[in-house]
Amino acid sequence: MVSMQREREDKYEVGLEFVLPDLEDVLPAGGRIEQGTVNLNSVYYDTDDRDLLRQKITFRRRTGDADVGWQLKVPADKARTEIRMPPGESDAVPDELAAMIAGVALGKPVHPVATLKTVRRTQRLLDRDDRLLAEVADDSVRGAVAGDRAVLSEWREVEVELGDAGDEKLLGKIGKRLTRRGAQPSRYPSKLSRVLSAAHLAGGDTTRTTVEAVLVDYLDAQVQAIVAGDVWLRRGLDPVHPTRVGIRRFRSTLRVFGRLFDKTARAELDAELSWYAGLLGEVRDRQVQRARFADALVALPSELVMGPVAARIENDLLAEQLRRTKEVMEALDGDRYRALLATLARWRTTPPLTAEAGDDPRVIDKCVRKAERKALTRVTTATAGDDDAALHRARKAAKRARYAAELAAPILGKKTAKKKAARFKKMQKILGEHQDSVVAAETLRSLGARAGTTPGENGFTFGLLYGLELQKARQAREDAARLAST
Repeated sequence: MVSMQREREDKYEVGLEFVLPDLEDVLPAGGRIEQGTVNLNSVYYDTDDRDLLRQKITFRRRTGDADVGWQLKVPADKARTEIRMPPGESDAVPDELAAMIAGVALGKPVHPVATLKTVRRTQRLLDRDDRLLAEVADDSVRGAVAGDRAVLSEWREVEVELGDAGDEKLLGKIGKRLTRRGAQPSRYPSKLSRVLSAAHLAGGDTTRTTVEAVLVDYLDAQVQAIVAGDVWLRRGLDPVHPTRVGIRRFRSTLRVFGRLFDKTARAELDAELSWYAGLLGEVRDRQVQRARFADALVALPSELVMGPVAARIENDLLAEQLRRTKEVMEALDGDRYRALLATLARWRTTPPLTAEAGDDPRVIDKCVRKAERKALTRVTTATAGDDDAALHRARKAAKRARYAAELAAPILGKKTAKKKAARFKKMQKILGEHQDSVVAAETLRSLGARAGTTPGENGFTFGLLYGLELQKARQAREDAARLAST
């Protein structure tokens, strides 16, 4: 049986003689600390080319005193989701988990790559109702890398995992106490990456300029969303929207900061991301329209809903959505998609930067300002006319300006970046409402035409909804014009 849970943890590197600080003072009134020790044995799996590790996914089979079973850890959005299965009698990878990692493994077989034995001393911070606030794990680790030559390593690290009753502030408080004692935020996303680095089988430390670090960190976060979406799709879940957002942010970076990337590599990747986004977009459009039209029908007086309108909308759009979803799933097992994932794995750590991506942060600021000017010009011009396509292009420009400000936060400052992003987010939202109405109106026209020629149905309600969508589009155009002029 497969289960899932979301994790939020911070990892710290410490010396063998490190002494944990007293954490009593971070507890709320009536709270307590529960201590324990467990022994954990973990066998980590990956491909020969370390494809899972390159995508920062951890896959292991754990035995020992506690926390046993198959565990697949998928990072996204500053946290990780852990998928679990019982350990079973065999060390063969369960078919269900093998299917989930087929994308990130690029269709290659996985096998044991390292074994870690951990002595874990825990401090569980509980509130007065015995709810878990956080768990501090002091791990003494011995690792061995699989292969012809024995490579052993030993270290100590501290993990602080947030409990269901805890919050981010508590993580910060514990982290401050650890760093005051000499602990350092870990350079490694997982124990596996650390043991493989010691064996020179994973990328080592990379020194980056400020500009490089800003670009790499932002691109890495977007690839996380895309890769997590791959796993969730194979699990039968619905990550279409967050996956598309990750793609949009990545493509926006390629456009706005294009001068900082190799031209050919940038163009090739942008084209492949556009292809995949298009497949997902066909699914997302039907999802949005089904919800939109359902709400619109509820808002209408019952006497204006003539015929089986809701059934026509739901049946037709759901059938299209399922057909488009099947196309996406077929693409996930294709060579073109696997090549895209392999390219993203390289870009998330070593994007092909040009000489212009030096150590002068002003280059980021210049790109952001250019994106802002372009967005404002496009919105002003588009709202002065009646070209729907121009408004759609203006919306895309507003998105790019927003995402550029988000990326540049470490350089512009959080307050300035947040203000810039908020302005263009508002603009993007209004223009998005216009585009949604334009697309919805066209869909309603098509549905209404079918209903009008089907016995027992008529197109009246579809025409009414069509008119309401045109009104919404006009209002959104006026709202965007006012916003652009302020």
